[in-house]
Formats: sequence, C-alpha cells, structure tokens
Amino acid sequence: MKSYHNQEKGIGILFDDIYVVNGARTPFGKFCGTLAQVSPTDLGIFSSRAALLKAGVSPTDIDQAIMANIGQSSGDAYFLPRHIALYAGLPTTVPSLMVQRICASGFETIITASEQITLGKAGMVLCCGTENMSLAPTVSFGNRMGYALGRPVFKDMLWEALDDTAAGYPMGFTAENVAKKHNLTRAQCDEFALTSFTRAVNARNNNIFKDEITPINSTVFEADGLKPRKVKLPGGVKDFVMDEQIRETTIESLGKLATVFSDVGVLTAGNCSGIVDGSAAAIIADKSTIDSKNLKPIAKIIGGATCGIDPKHMGLGPVPAIKLLLEMTGLSIADIGLFEINEAFSAQVIGCEIELGLDREKLNVNGGAIAIGHPLAASGLRLSLTMIREMNLRKIKYGIASACIGGGQGTAILFENINL
Repeated sequence: MKSYHNQEKGIGILFDDIYVVNGARTPFGKFCGTLAQVSPTDLGIFSSRAALLKAGVSPTDIDQAIMANIGQSSGDAYFLPRHIALYAGLPTTVPSLMVQRICASGFETIITASEQITLGKAGMVLCCGTENMSLAPTVSFGNRMGYALGRPVFKDMLWEALDDTAAGYPMGFTAENVAKKHNLTRAQCDEFALTSFTRAVNARNNNIFKDEITPINSTVFEADGLKPRKVKLPGGVKDFVMDEQIRETTIESLGKLATVFSDVGVLTAGNCSGIVDGSAAAIIADKSTIDSKNLKPIAKIIGGATCGIDPKHMGLGPVPAIKLLLEMTGLSIADIGLFEINEAFSAQVIGCEIELGLDREKLNVNGGAIAIGHPLAASGLRLSLTMIREMNLRKIKYGIASACIGGGQGTAILFENINL
C-alpha cells in the first residue's frame, strides 16, 4: 500500500492485491416509475443478494458491510446499512458502515472497503450504493418548534440536493460554466447525448447489461429473527430487468427541448443525467481470501484518488482526480483502454474529455448517465461494474472510472484486468 496527500493536488492510495470478486445491480427505474415505491433499503437488499450470488460467496464469509445512500428517503434510513446487511444474510456479528461523498459515494464504498482490508480489519467486504430519488421527501425544517400563523415552510429535498448554496446556484449552472469555459455549443451537447442514448440502446439490445442486472419482482425479504420486509411492484410487474431511462432518440428530438438552467444555455432535460431509482453492489476481497475460497475475481483494484476543485466548475472534478491517479501509478492517458466518467451533464463530460485529451471511442462506450440514469449513491458501483465487464470482453488491461461531485470534488479508481 502507498498513500498520498497534498493540499494542492488531493489524496490517493494504491493497493496491494485487492480485487473485485463480482457484483450486480438492479435495473434503474425512471423517476416516479416502476421502482418509485421501493425503498432504498429494499433496493440495496436486491443488489446485495445478487452480488453475493454472482460472486459465489456465502453471506457468512463477509467481514464488513460498507454502504452508501445520499437522499434519506425511507422511514428506516438511519438503519439502512445495517438493514441491508442483515436482510442480505450477513451474520448479526458483522458490522455495517455508511459512507457519503455525494455522487462518488459508490466509488467511496470500494475505496473504503479496500482500505479496511489493507488495514487487516476484513478479508472480504460487501459494498452497496442505493438510491430512491422518487421517494425524496418534502420536509418542514423546524416544524417541531412551530411556525408563524399561515406560514409553514416546506422544502423539496430532491431540489435541495441539486442546489449548491455555496456556489450560489444549482449544479446545472456549474455545468453551464464549464460550457462557457470551453465555448461548447448546444449542438455539441446534444451530439454527446445522442451518442450516450445510442450506445446504451445498442448495449441493451446486445445484452451487454444482462450479466450485471438482477431481475426485480414483488417479494418478501426474510431473515432469522427479523420482521419480514414486503416489496410490491405496481401493476403486477414481473421480472423487471430493463433500465427505464434508456430510449431511442434523434438529434432533431433533442434539439426541440428547451434549456433548463439558462435561456441562452446549452443544457436541457435531454442532455443531462436522468433522475432514476436503483442500487448496485460488489464484493471486494484480498488475494489470500480469494485463494482460500477458490474465487474468480473480475478485476484488481490498483488505487483511487479524490480531489477538490472550485464549486463553480464542479463538473471538472474528474480531471485532477484522474491526473493524480496516473501520476501515482506512473501511467499515462494512452495506457488506459477504457474510461467511464459519470455523465452528470453533457457539457461537464465534454469539458473533462477536452482537458484530459480523451478519445471518445474509449469513453462511456455503453452509454452513460444521460441515457441510463444517475441514482446518486449507486452510480460509482454501476460505472465500475459496467466498465470492468467491458474490459474483460475487450481484453483491455486498464480502465478508469470517475465522477464529478457536487460541491466541487472528483474521485477516480483505476482497475486492472487480471483475466488477460
């Protein structure tokens, strides 16, 4: 292990023999769609159980559970990490932890799990990121103390999550700032969005996502000594397996949409990330544990880096994070065969593409969050799993997955294909 910290460049860590055994995710349901009434805890149970099954790992072999959830959108939100772990079948003696780095929280579960293993506090860890944005509540802060006659104040917590009060405006405006910095046009942003949708449609039609998605059905989760949890999908839906945000579109259709952040801006509902509900999970382990249990991991975790940047250009966070990760490993952009950069906003990803000098043929090759959606805490795990599977399909040695983070940060993780 080699760790790094520098106030100007950021923080990072390189790992010795830490691996992604396997993982799985739920399909991502569109805003107020099929998964709208399924709590983030239940979504996490679905993906965690599937990840354990996919990895060929018994729940009793897990030493820790590291979970992520951003928007607390269910009554048991405080207990979410513990409830997911217990209903996934982990022993009651195994502790659970919640981590939060907003849009990079899924990545943070992987990094934290790898650090815990490196410290000798675990041999194998269950990681899970889960989000139900449809269930984001409307709240009245301070209501317990009362309010002036006829003047109750309510806040939409989903909107509040998208509004960076430090920057002084919603995060969409920070992406418009990136567009201005690089003189990006509406046409460029729509073209990028069309590429995302087209690649995602092709990936879906070619069953690229089939191996990572677990079917969702109405069910009852049970665990010894615990109250059963009932999950019911609407309208008798069975075997829900398709991402609802993915759809075919045209450049003409995208061009008809109104801008959403500025009258003279470039961003629309069609070229920004979709608001969706979903969860993703992965099993992380060290080499000795993998060898002792005769497991077949899908990738090695080389290291991760996180950096802070100006909140007004928060979408460029992946740039310093990826640069630091490459500096730490001695690799170059040319050495990396695939990149996944979370598509929070089209302009933001294009800005990263320009500043890093990326080849778009290596970037988000199966589409990204514009087409698939961005369930905040789940995205880092989804990006990692999708890219790792593509690395194995294409026989590519290195891949980097990254995301910008609201408030002005960026995180990146470098994975190595060990199955060449």
